[in-house]
Amino acid sequence: MFINKNTDGSNNICGKKIAELRKDMKISQRILADRLQLSGLDVDKNAIQRIECGKRFVTDIELVAFSKLFNVTVNELLK
Repeated sequence: MFINKNTDGSNNICGKKIAELRKDMKISQRILADRLQLSGLDVDKNAIQRIECGKRFVTDIELVAFSKLFNVTVNELLK
């Protein structure tokens, strides 16, 4: 049986990196959500919070949007 979780039990492998990049930019989760919404991705502050703590899956479309916003590659988000 396939288990859809990371080795640490989280639902994604990019949440910690997203939190790190957001903090490096010195912006809140709400501001990050607002910027993503301006780029056409419908996420709210609660979704950002759940992504960063590993409670929410991240789609490929969201990964691309995060990578563009943070000006990093998708691979960098997945490291």
